[in-house]
Amino acid sequence: MQGCLNLPIIRQRLAAYSAQRLAVGGDRRAAVAMLLRQADAYAELLLIERARRRGDPWSGQMAFPGGMVESSDRDARAAAERETCEEIGVDLTAHDYVGRLDDMQGRHRGHPSGIIVSAYVYMTEPDFIPRLNHEVRDVLWVPLTVFQEHGRVVEVRHPAAPEEVFPGIRVSENDDQIVWGLTRRFLERFFRLLDADFIALD
Repeated sequence: MQGCLNLPIIRQRLAAYSAQRLAVGGDRRAAVAMLLRQADAYAELLLIERARRRGDPWSGQMAFPGGMVESSDRDARAAAERETCEEIGVDLTAHDYVGRLDDMQGRHRGHPSGIIVSAYVYMTEPDFIPRLNHEVRDVLWVPLTVFQEHGRVVEVRHPAAPEEVFPGIRVSENDDQIVWGLTRRFLERFFRLLDADFIALD
């Protein structure tokens, strides 16, 4: 289904949805922002390509803007807004917050106990210009219909553990721009909330 991939329906579905919130416990918390804009018949999604940096577990990955929740942040949503402003120069408090997705449990080797990640969804003006900081190599607006196209599925080997293979989705003609891991899982849940088809991984 493609008819539900436009902003009015996305807004309606998120407004009616009660997202699952996970307790932090011994885990650390991170937060990301999912930015959408209307383009022609369907919405587009903003993804960042993280800069390639030695020692960074997310080096070079396609992701939503965001990062760790700091003690100075009012809450996880404030952290997502702060990180987005730092990374791509967008003040999300001036844009339209429309809801959140289910929290997800992440993992990375620097935090053996795990990370709980919250995702907040915003609708933005179509013509805003991102200003990238040193953590971001590029930004890409991806039509949501890309995540329904066959032939985009690839295998991704974890950079820190090449024996681990994950499904990924190539989102551009650049073979390095692949969505996988937690970002792919968030997108899969987002499409499920919309009752929309999501790209088959097998």
